[in-house]
Amino acid sequence: MTQKQKGVFFIIVSAFCFAWMNAFVKLSGDLPSIEKSFFRNLVALIFAFILICKSGDGFHFKKENLSWFILRSAAGTLGIFCNFYAVDHLVLSDASTLNKLSPFFVIVFSFLLLKERIKIPQAVCLIAAFIGSMFIVKPSFANASFMPALIGFMGGLFAGAAYTCVRKLGLNGEKGTFIVFFFSTFSCISCIPFIIADFHPISLSQLGFLIMAGLAASGGQFAITKAYTCAPGREVSIYDYTQIIFTTVIGFFLFGQVPDGLSFVGYIVIVVAAVSMFLYNNGQGEKTD
Repeated sequence: MTQKQKGVFFIIVSAFCFAWMNAFVKLSGDLPSIEKSFFRNLVALIFAFILICKSGDGFHFKKENLSWFILRSAAGTLGIFCNFYAVDHLVLSDASTLNKLSPFFVIVFSFLLLKERIKIPQAVCLIAAFIGSMFIVKPSFANASFMPALIGFMGGLFAGAAYTCVRKLGLNGEKGTFIVFFFSTFSCISCIPFIIADFHPISLSQLGFLIMAGLAASGGQFAITKAYTCAPGREVSIYDYTQIIFTTVIGFFLFGQVPDGLSFVGYIVIVVAAVSMFLYNNGQGEKTD
């Protein structure tokens, strides 16, 4: 198996894991999204802690990167809150597709935060993805799903900001495991005041589903990290959109959910925009290789 084939395999595994993370979050029932986020991130925190201890890298970072760590953690925490809220209130595939807008928002935030230029083909893909998202959000206050869909859209935006900060931290020499550890610790601590103020008792089955969500999220995180170490992002990133297929199938069999026609139009527009971006990035990569 070539390195590219390994990269494709691991990114599909990651998409499969994240699809099940969303399913387990939904299966955990009517707990507040913040409470669900706490347990999801607690599992990731434990995994990251163990990995750092085994690697011997230590729990340290460059002081000049602290602001980027905080920005990454705050944006990532808000992104998870929004995503979990959307998962609880929308068709599972709708919530996942809105969250998959994050690569497009990475381009926007890379321009705003890292001063990376947006090229015309990228701008066209961004506009197309935004239009596609509107087919899923269906802007109308008469639509009961409008607010959850808008919150899901914001989740993709915050995730894009978080991934941009991860890129910056990586360029500044920070280790991926410590970035995960810092984020997970920040997120868990930020959840505690809300949980204390509005704690909902958790049944044994709900706790089991949340632990499974955390394990699936950890599996997804490690798989996507492995994918990007095997092959460049421009060669494998498009396969991350298989999560839309996985969540559509899981949503149908577990929850009897069937997306409406407009949502399917939105999926197609967003995936076409993603494929176009993928092909453009590959073309640019070949020119610079």
